[in-house]
Amino acid sequence: MTFPTPRFVPASAARAALALALGIVSGILAYRVGLPLPWMLGPMIGATVASILGAPIAAPNPLRPIVIPVIGVMLGSGVTPEILGVLGDWAISFLVLPPFLIVAAGASFLFYRVIGRYDPVTAYFSAMPGGLNEMLILGAEQGGDEKRIALAHASRILLVIGFVALFFGLILGVTSGGQTGAVWTGAWDLAPRDYVILALCAVAGVWAGRLLRLPAAAVLGPMLLSGVAHFFHVVEVPPPSVFVIAAQVVMGTVIGCRFIGATVREVGHDLFLGIFSTIGMLITGIGFAWLVSALTATDLSQAFLAYSPGGLTEMSLLAFAMGGDIAYVSITHIVRIVLVIFAAPLVFRWFGGSEG
Repeated sequence: MTFPTPRFVPASAARAALALALGIVSGILAYRVGLPLPWMLGPMIGATVASILGAPIAAPNPLRPIVIPVIGVMLGSGVTPEILGVLGDWAISFLVLPPFLIVAAGASFLFYRVIGRYDPVTAYFSAMPGGLNEMLILGAEQGGDEKRIALAHASRILLVIGFVALFFGLILGVTSGGQTGAVWTGAWDLAPRDYVILALCAVAGVWAGRLLRLPAAAVLGPMLLSGVAHFFHVVEVPPPSVFVIAAQVVMGTVIGCRFIGATVREVGHDLFLGIFSTIGMLITGIGFAWLVSALTATDLSQAFLAYSPGGLTEMSLLAFAMGGDIAYVSITHIVRIVLVIFAAPLVFRWFGGSEG
């Protein structure tokens, strides 16, 4: 027996509300069992399983433009004057990044081309560890298969976040303790002036990021403004932790809902490709992270987060949840996304010449 949706509630809104409710319950369960990064990993797993089983859910996408700037402001709160003292180490890390991309993403690209039999455009944007939204938009503009690109990145992010969170929690013994970062910030810890400044960073940051055409503008713009504000001590507190928990629940639910509409066969095929591609990237990332750690004073766990092939927003959230160096991890991922985007024309030109 089925129950009709009340007329005053649109069906899509009801499905999104159900997905969000499932995400909240999954987050609570993940927290209770002590799963690392529970407020993102729990909803992500719950929504993924529900999507594959064909549950009547929909991604709560209307909430995404709201929580993304919150995440950006939160990431910017990790920018302090002490960063000036480690810029030398960061420079070395950035110099090691292109070789990492050539080895890790190049091998993944060939894997999708030879084993997956993807066309060059789809293989490129499926293999490159850039932001999911950026790769999907650019891949579609170049004529790639949007669904395959989306599934490839959804499975990669799902696998990377799960592996990294469990690796940190079970092997390195680093957990969030059920919180959203090293220090809990209560809503009462912020003065009205703090709320106003952080809200301005969020709203003006999105506008500035789009005006400047920054990659991942909705998160990068607020992050930059928040970073400037915290660097010069205009404000000295991050957003309340409950806001960050809400953002993680929404993000985890949205990621899991990426599998809606995919058949079990499609998911199985793309997960098979994604697992091997991701394992190769993670192994390569660990190797390059060890190299960066050996050449600089960067902790291996932080270098590993910076070189893990997850999305900018997700990996930055993971760094925050694990009490890591948010600025270092975020900026490294931004540099990686920019390199991937600017390398695309060269790759297409090379393949065009070799296949023409």
